[in-house]
Amino acid sequence: MNIHLQYGKGELPVELPSSNVTVLAPRFVEGLADEAAGFREAVRAPIGCKPLRERIGANDRVAIVIPDLTRPLPTERLLRWTFAELDHVPAERFTIVNGTGSHRVNTPDELKQMVGAEILAKYRVVNHNSHDPQTLARAGQWPDGQPILMNKACVEADKRIVMGFIEPHFIAGFSGGYKGVFPAVADIGSIMRYHGAMVVGDPRSTWGELEGNPTQAIVRQAGSALPIDFLINVTQNKKRQITKFFCGHPMEAHVQGCAHSKSTVMAKVEKPFPIVITTNSGYPLDQNLYQAVKGMSAAAKIATEGGFILSASECCDGFPEHGNFRTLLFDHDSPQAILKTINAPGFSLYDQWEAQLLAMICVHARVGLHSLIPADQVARAHLEPVADIGARIGEELRRIGRDAAIAVLPEGPMTIPYLD
Repeated sequence: MNIHLQYGKGELPVELPSSNVTVLAPRFVEGLADEAAGFREAVRAPIGCKPLRERIGANDRVAIVIPDLTRPLPTERLLRWTFAELDHVPAERFTIVNGTGSHRVNTPDELKQMVGAEILAKYRVVNHNSHDPQTLARAGQWPDGQPILMNKACVEADKRIVMGFIEPHFIAGFSGGYKGVFPAVADIGSIMRYHGAMVVGDPRSTWGELEGNPTQAIVRQAGSALPIDFLINVTQNKKRQITKFFCGHPMEAHVQGCAHSKSTVMAKVEKPFPIVITTNSGYPLDQNLYQAVKGMSAAAKIATEGGFILSASECCDGFPEHGNFRTLLFDHDSPQAILKTINAPGFSLYDQWEAQLLAMICVHARVGLHSLIPADQVARAHLEPVADIGARIGEELRRIGRDAAIAVLPEGPMTIPYLD
C-alpha cells in the first residue's frame, strides 16, 4: 500500500509491504472562501466581549503576542487584518512580541518570514527571551508567593491582543487560549514550574482534555496573571488554510474553539496497533526532534505495549541546540535511567520535560526515527535510526507476522487517536 507522509516542506511517499493498514487523518474542513471577511466578522461580533475596535483606544499602548516560527500560524495575514481594523491607533503604539517560550529567539530573516517585510519595517517587533531578566517584569505571583515574570512589553502595555491556533496538545489538552502568553512570554523559572515532572507525568495531562488537566490549569492560572483584552485564535486544515475564527474573551472563545477542534481531529479506534507510523505534520512542526516528540506521543496513544512506533520527521534543525534536551538523552544509558533522574526529589533542569515525555514513550514502545539527524546521534537519543521506512516495516512484519495491523498518522499530531 502506498502512503504519503507530511515531511519537511513536502510529502514523503512510502510503499508499505502490507494491505492491513488503517490511515487516521483529520476530517478535512475546507478553508474559508474569504479569510479576511471571516476575520472582520469574528472581531466585530466576538465571543464574550465587545468588538476589537471598541476594546482598543487610540492612545493605548498595545502588545500583540504572536507564536514563534515553530508554530504554523498565518501571522502576517492576521497582523495585517488586525492593523486595518485598528487603523485609529498609530503604528508607534503597537509592539509585536514574538512568544518564544523557552525556545531560541528568531533571527531577523525568520521574523521577516513570519510577519512580512512591510510589517517588520513599520512596527516594533521584539523577541521574547525567557532567560534574560532585563527584558522581564513582574506580572503576578504563584500561590506560594513566587513571582510570575513576563515580557516587559506585555506587562507595560495598556492592552494585550494574543494570537494563536487551536489544535490538540500533548500535555495541555489543546493549544491556543492562555497558552499564547503562558508559557509563550513567561520567565524560565515559571516555565520550569509549568513543566514540572509530576505535572508532565500526570496521566490527565494529555491530548484533547481541558477540564481536570493539571497542565491546562497552570496555563490558565499563570496566563491570566495579566489581562488578555482580546484573543484571536483560528483552526486550520492540512493546507494551512483557516477554517474558522474564535475571537474575543480568552476563556470563552478558546473553549468553543477546542470543542470544534475535537470534533474534527480526534479519531476513535477499537484496539491498539503493534505498528504505528507517524509524522510531526511537516515543516515547521518537524524542524527538530524536540518538537517531533509530539507526533510520537500521538502514536503512543494507540501503540501496543512493546510495539513499534516509526516517526518520519525531517528535523532540519537537529535536536535543537537550545537547552538540555540532547544532554539529558545522551548522558543516560536508557529511557528508564532518564526517568529515574528526572523524577528524583528536588531535580530541576531546563528542558527536562521533553526528555521526560520522550523517555515515557520509549518505555512504552520501541521508537524508530527517519530524519536528517545522523544515525549515531539518533541512537544516542535512544531511538532507532531508520533510513528506509518501507524496508523497516517489512522487517517488523516478518518478525511479528505479515498480517499485523498498521496504523498511519500521515499528519502526525493533527490527528489524535484514542482507544474506545
